[in-house]
Amino acid sequence: MKKLQKSFILMFTLIIAASLIFTACNSQNSKDNGSGTTASDNIGTDSATSTGTGANTGTKSSLKGNILIAGSTSVEPIARELAEAFMDKNPDVQIDIQGGGSTAGVQAAIEKTADIGNSSRNLKEEEKSAGLIQTTIALDGVAVVINPANTVTDLKKEDIVKIYKKEITNWKELGGTDKEIVVISREAGSGTKDCFDSALGLKEEEVKADIIANGTGVVQANVSSNEAAIGYMSLGSVDETVKKVTVDGVEANAENVKNGTYSISRPFLMLTNGQMKDVVKAFIDFILSDEGQDIVSKEFIPVK
Repeated sequence: MKKLQKSFILMFTLIIAASLIFTACNSQNSKDNGSGTTASDNIGTDSATSTGTGANTGTKSSLKGNILIAGSTSVEPIARELAEAFMDKNPDVQIDIQGGGSTAGVQAAIEKTADIGNSSRNLKEEEKSAGLIQTTIALDGVAVVINPANTVTDLKKEDIVKIYKKEITNWKELGGTDKEIVVISREAGSGTKDCFDSALGLKEEEVKADIIANGTGVVQANVSSNEAAIGYMSLGSVDETVKKVTVDGVEANAENVKNGTYSISRPFLMLTNGQMKDVVKAFIDFILSDEGQDIVSKEFIPVK
Protein backbone atom coordinates (compact mmCIF):
# COMPACT_ATOMS: atom_id res chain seq x y z
CA MET A 1 0.00 0.00 0.00
CA LYS A 2 2.84 2.36 0.91
CA LYS A 3 4.60 1.53 -2.36
CA LEU A 4 1.40 2.38 -4.30
CA GLN A 5 1.09 5.71 -2.51
CA LYS A 6 4.72 6.57 -3.24
CA SER A 7 4.24 5.70 -6.94
CA PHE A 8 1.11 7.86 -7.13
CA ILE A 9 2.90 10.84 -5.48
CA LEU A 10 5.87 10.49 -7.86
CA MET A 11 3.62 10.36 -10.93
CA PHE A 12 1.64 13.41 -9.73
CA THR A 13 4.89 15.37 -9.16
CA LEU A 14 6.12 14.55 -12.67
CA ILE A 15 2.82 15.71 -14.21
CA ILE A 16 2.99 19.06 -12.35
CA ALA A 17 6.61 19.60 -13.40
CA ALA A 18 5.85 18.86 -17.05
CA SER A 19 2.91 21.25 -16.94
CA LEU A 20 5.07 24.07 -15.55
CA ILE A 21 7.75 23.53 -18.21
CA PHE A 22 5.14 23.57 -21.02
CA THR A 23 3.58 26.78 -19.69
CA ALA A 24 6.96 28.53 -19.48
CA CYS A 25 7.93 27.53 -23.03
CA ASN A 26 4.56 28.64 -24.41
CA SER A 27 4.87 32.02 -22.68
CA GLN A 28 8.33 32.63 -24.14
CA ASN A 29 7.11 31.67 -27.61
CA SER A 30 4.27 34.20 -27.32
CA LYS A 31 6.75 36.97 -26.49
CA ASP A 32 8.92 36.13 -29.48
CA ASN A 33 6.05 35.93 -31.96
CA GLY A 34 3.32 38.14 -30.49
CA SER A 35 1.89 41.46 -31.72
CA GLY A 36 4.80 43.49 -30.28
CA THR A 37 7.57 42.35 -32.67
CA THR A 38 6.89 39.55 -35.10
CA ALA A 39 9.05 37.93 -37.73
CA SER A 40 6.76 39.26 -40.43
CA ASP A 41 7.17 42.78 -39.01
CA ASN A 42 10.94 42.49 -39.32
CA ILE A 43 10.69 41.32 -42.91
CA GLY A 44 8.42 44.25 -43.76
CA THR A 45 10.86 46.76 -42.30
CA ASP A 46 13.83 45.33 -44.19
CA SER A 47 12.04 45.33 -47.54
CA ALA A 48 10.87 48.91 -47.02
CA THR A 49 14.47 50.05 -46.75
CA SER A 50 15.01 49.45 -50.43
CA THR A 51 11.56 50.31 -51.76
CA GLY A 52 10.17 53.07 -49.53
CA THR A 53 10.13 56.81 -50.23
CA GLY A 54 10.77 58.47 -46.92
CA ALA A 55 10.50 58.76 -43.17
CA ASN A 56 6.96 60.16 -43.40
CA THR A 57 5.68 56.74 -44.51
CA GLY A 58 7.64 54.85 -41.89
CA THR A 59 10.15 53.66 -44.49
CA LYS A 60 13.62 54.65 -45.61
CA SER A 61 14.72 55.62 -49.11
CA SER A 62 17.66 53.81 -50.70
CA LEU A 63 18.69 57.04 -52.47
CA LYS A 64 22.05 58.42 -51.31
CA GLY A 65 24.39 61.18 -52.44
CA ASN A 66 25.17 64.90 -52.49
CA ILE A 67 23.88 67.63 -54.81
CA LEU A 68 25.51 71.05 -55.22
CA ILE A 69 23.34 73.80 -56.69
CA ALA A 70 24.51 77.34 -57.55
CA GLY A 71 23.20 80.43 -59.31
CA SER A 72 20.18 82.72 -59.35
CA THR A 73 19.24 84.37 -56.06
CA SER A 74 15.64 84.54 -57.31
CA VAL A 75 15.48 80.76 -57.78
CA GLU A 76 17.38 80.12 -54.53
CA PRO A 77 14.44 80.42 -52.07
CA ILE A 78 12.14 77.99 -53.92
CA ALA A 79 15.09 75.67 -54.59
CA ARG A 80 15.70 75.53 -50.82
CA GLU A 81 12.06 74.68 -50.10
CA LEU A 82 12.10 71.93 -52.70
CA ALA A 83 15.41 70.61 -51.40
CA GLU A 84 14.12 70.43 -47.82
CA ALA A 85 11.03 68.50 -48.91
CA PHE A 86 13.18 66.12 -50.96
CA MET A 87 15.67 65.54 -48.14
CA ASP A 88 12.80 64.80 -45.74
CA LYS A 89 11.87 61.94 -48.04
CA ASN A 90 15.48 60.91 -48.61
CA PRO A 91 17.45 61.32 -45.37
CA ASP A 92 20.68 60.03 -46.93
CA VAL A 93 20.70 62.84 -49.51
CA GLN A 94 22.41 66.19 -48.82
CA ILE A 95 21.62 69.22 -51.02
CA ASP A 96 23.74 72.38 -50.72
CA ILE A 97 22.57 75.58 -52.40
CA GLN A 98 24.64 78.66 -53.19
CA GLY A 99 23.69 81.99 -54.80
CA GLY A 100 25.84 84.08 -57.10
CA GLY A 101 23.39 85.10 -59.82
CA SER A 102 22.12 83.50 -63.02
CA THR A 103 25.31 84.00 -65.02
CA ALA A 104 27.27 82.30 -62.25
CA GLY A 105 24.74 79.45 -62.32
CA VAL A 106 25.06 79.00 -66.06
CA GLN A 107 28.85 79.03 -65.79
CA ALA A 108 28.79 76.51 -62.94
CA ALA A 109 26.72 74.15 -65.08
CA ILE A 110 28.99 74.60 -68.10
CA GLU A 111 32.16 74.00 -66.08
CA LYS A 112 30.50 71.24 -64.01
CA THR A 113 31.56 72.90 -60.76
CA ALA A 114 27.95 72.39 -59.62
CA ASP A 115 25.53 69.56 -60.33
CA ILE A 116 22.75 72.05 -61.10
CA GLY A 117 23.02 75.68 -62.19
CA ASN A 118 20.02 77.91 -61.40
CA SER A 119 19.04 80.64 -63.86
CA SER A 120 16.15 83.10 -63.76
CA ARG A 121 16.59 84.07 -67.40
CA ASN A 122 16.70 82.34 -70.75
CA LEU A 123 20.06 81.18 -72.02
CA LYS A 124 21.94 83.49 -74.35
CA GLU A 125 22.90 82.23 -77.81
CA GLU A 126 26.53 81.68 -76.87
CA GLU A 127 25.47 79.73 -73.77
CA LYS A 128 23.14 77.43 -75.70
CA SER A 129 26.10 76.04 -77.66
CA ALA A 130 27.47 74.48 -74.44
CA GLY A 131 24.86 71.73 -74.72
CA LEU A 132 23.24 72.30 -71.35
CA ILE A 133 19.98 70.54 -70.50
CA GLN A 134 17.33 73.08 -69.46
CA THR A 135 14.53 72.16 -67.09
CA THR A 136 11.91 74.85 -66.52
CA ILE A 137 10.68 74.39 -62.95
CA ALA A 138 8.53 77.53 -62.64
CA LEU A 139 7.52 80.81 -64.26
CA ASP A 140 7.88 84.20 -62.61
CA GLY A 141 7.03 87.82 -63.19
CA VAL A 142 9.37 90.68 -62.35
CA ALA A 143 7.40 93.22 -60.35
CA VAL A 144 8.21 96.92 -60.32
CA VAL A 145 8.10 97.91 -56.65
CA ILE A 146 7.96 101.14 -54.68
CA ASN A 147 7.56 102.06 -51.02
CA PRO A 148 4.04 101.50 -49.62
CA ALA A 149 3.88 105.19 -48.61
CA ASN A 150 4.31 106.27 -52.24
CA THR A 151 0.94 107.35 -53.70
CA VAL A 152 1.80 106.33 -57.29
CA THR A 153 -0.05 103.16 -58.35
CA ASP A 154 0.62 102.77 -62.10
CA LEU A 155 3.57 103.44 -64.37
CA LYS A 156 3.82 103.26 -68.13
CA LYS A 157 6.69 101.27 -69.60
CA GLU A 158 8.06 104.39 -71.22
CA ASP A 159 8.06 106.18 -67.85
CA ILE A 160 9.96 103.29 -66.20
CA VAL A 161 12.55 103.50 -68.98
CA LYS A 162 12.90 107.25 -68.42
CA ILE A 163 13.29 106.72 -64.65
CA TYR A 164 16.12 104.25 -65.19
CA LYS A 165 17.76 106.57 -67.73
CA LYS A 166 17.40 109.48 -65.26
CA GLU A 167 15.23 111.39 -67.73
CA ILE A 168 12.50 111.49 -65.07
CA THR A 169 14.01 112.24 -61.66
CA ASN A 170 11.16 113.37 -59.37
CA TRP A 171 7.97 111.56 -58.32
CA LYS A 172 5.94 114.75 -58.82
CA GLU A 173 6.44 114.30 -62.57
CA LEU A 174 4.42 111.10 -62.25
CA GLY A 175 1.67 112.36 -59.96
CA GLY A 176 3.49 111.63 -56.71
CA THR A 177 5.02 113.81 -54.03
CA ASP A 178 7.96 116.14 -54.54
CA LYS A 179 10.76 113.66 -53.88
CA GLU A 180 13.86 112.82 -55.90
CA ILE A 181 13.55 109.26 -57.24
CA VAL A 182 16.09 106.80 -55.84
CA VAL A 183 16.74 104.27 -58.59
CA ILE A 184 17.68 100.74 -57.53
CA SER A 185 18.92 98.19 -60.05
CA ARG A 186 20.54 94.76 -59.83
CA GLU A 187 24.13 93.68 -60.29
CA ALA A 188 25.58 92.50 -63.61
CA GLY A 189 24.88 88.81 -64.12
CA SER A 190 21.48 88.94 -62.40
CA GLY A 191 18.75 87.07 -64.25
CA THR A 192 16.18 89.49 -62.84
CA LYS A 193 18.13 92.42 -64.29
CA ASP A 194 18.44 90.67 -67.65
CA CYS A 195 14.68 90.06 -67.77
CA PHE A 196 13.85 93.61 -66.67
CA ASP A 197 16.26 95.29 -69.11
CA SER A 198 15.23 93.06 -72.01
CA ALA A 199 11.49 93.59 -71.47
CA LEU A 200 11.95 97.37 -71.35
CA GLY A 201 14.55 97.56 -74.12
CA LEU A 202 17.17 99.03 -71.78
CA LYS A 203 20.85 98.74 -72.61
CA GLU A 204 23.41 98.27 -69.85
CA GLU A 205 25.10 101.61 -70.49
CA GLU A 206 21.76 103.47 -70.40
CA VAL A 207 20.88 102.49 -66.82
CA LYS A 208 21.72 105.20 -64.28
CA ALA A 209 21.17 103.57 -60.91
CA ASP A 210 21.71 105.17 -57.51
CA ILE A 211 22.03 101.79 -55.82
CA ILE A 212 23.22 98.48 -57.28
CA ALA A 213 21.63 95.74 -55.20
CA ASN A 214 23.35 92.38 -54.97
CA GLY A 215 20.31 90.16 -54.53
CA THR A 216 16.53 90.29 -54.24
CA GLY A 217 16.64 90.85 -50.48
CA VAL A 218 18.80 93.96 -50.88
CA VAL A 219 16.30 95.49 -53.33
CA GLN A 220 13.47 94.77 -50.93
CA ALA A 221 15.30 96.22 -47.93
CA ASN A 222 16.15 99.46 -49.75
CA VAL A 223 12.69 100.02 -51.23
CA SER A 224 10.89 99.22 -47.98
CA SER A 225 13.02 101.73 -46.04
CA ASN A 226 13.00 104.61 -48.53
CA GLU A 227 9.77 106.36 -49.58
CA ALA A 228 11.42 107.70 -52.74
CA ALA A 229 12.89 104.41 -53.98
CA ILE A 230 11.95 102.26 -56.96
CA GLY A 231 13.23 98.81 -57.80
CA TYR A 232 12.26 95.50 -59.34
CA MET A 233 12.17 92.00 -57.93
CA SER A 234 10.81 88.50 -58.36
CA LEU A 235 7.02 88.42 -58.09
CA GLY A 236 7.27 85.42 -55.78
CA SER A 237 9.36 87.39 -53.28
CA VAL A 238 7.09 90.44 -53.00
CA ASP A 239 5.52 90.94 -49.58
CA GLU A 240 3.74 93.72 -47.66
CA THR A 241 6.97 95.66 -47.06
CA VAL A 242 6.91 96.90 -50.68
CA LYS A 243 4.16 97.85 -53.13
CA LYS A 244 3.76 96.56 -56.67
CA VAL A 245 2.78 99.12 -59.31
CA THR A 246 0.75 98.13 -62.33
CA VAL A 247 2.60 98.50 -65.63
CA ASP A 248 0.47 100.06 -68.39
CA GLY A 249 -2.51 99.20 -66.21
CA VAL A 250 -1.64 95.48 -65.95
CA GLU A 251 -1.01 93.91 -62.54
CA ALA A 252 1.96 91.66 -61.98
CA ASN A 253 0.29 88.39 -60.96
CA ALA A 254 0.34 84.72 -61.90
CA GLU A 255 -2.66 84.86 -64.22
CA ASN A 256 -1.31 87.79 -66.23
CA VAL A 257 2.13 86.21 -66.53
CA LYS A 258 0.55 83.00 -67.82
CA ASN A 259 -1.68 84.74 -70.37
CA GLY A 260 1.12 87.05 -71.51
CA THR A 261 -0.55 90.36 -70.68
CA TYR A 262 2.14 91.15 -68.12
CA SER A 263 5.27 91.14 -70.24
CA ILE A 264 8.04 91.49 -67.65
CA SER A 265 8.35 87.77 -66.97
CA ARG A 266 10.85 84.92 -67.23
CA PRO A 267 11.37 81.19 -66.62
CA PHE A 268 13.12 79.62 -63.66
CA LEU A 269 15.62 77.12 -65.06
CA MET A 270 17.67 74.33 -63.57
CA LEU A 271 20.62 73.54 -65.83
CA THR A 272 22.57 70.30 -65.99
CA ASN A 273 25.46 69.19 -68.16
CA GLY A 274 25.78 65.66 -69.53
CA GLN A 275 24.37 62.55 -67.90
CA MET A 276 22.84 63.33 -64.53
CA LYS A 277 23.68 61.39 -61.39
CA ASP A 278 20.76 59.28 -60.20
CA VAL A 279 20.25 61.50 -57.19
CA VAL A 280 20.15 64.65 -59.36
CA LYS A 281 17.63 63.10 -61.76
CA ALA A 282 15.49 61.99 -58.83
CA PHE A 283 15.50 65.53 -57.42
CA ILE A 284 14.46 67.12 -60.72
CA ASP A 285 11.77 64.46 -61.22
CA PHE A 286 10.48 65.32 -57.74
CA ILE A 287 10.34 69.05 -58.62
CA LEU A 288 8.24 68.29 -61.71
CA SER A 289 5.95 65.90 -59.82
CA ASP A 290 2.55 66.98 -58.49
CA GLU A 291 4.03 67.34 -55.01
CA GLY A 292 6.96 69.44 -56.22
CA GLN A 293 4.80 71.70 -58.37
CA ASP A 294 2.41 72.16 -55.45
CA ILE A 295 5.35 73.57 -53.46
CA VAL A 296 6.24 75.83 -56.41
CA SER A 297 2.66 77.12 -56.67
CA LYS A 298 2.70 78.56 -53.15
CA GLU A 299 4.90 81.47 -54.30
CA PHE A 300 5.53 81.08 -58.02
CA ILE A 301 3.78 79.87 -61.16
CA PRO A 302 3.94 76.11 -61.73
CA VAL A 303 4.73 74.70 -65.16
CA LYS A 304 2.43 71.69 -64.75
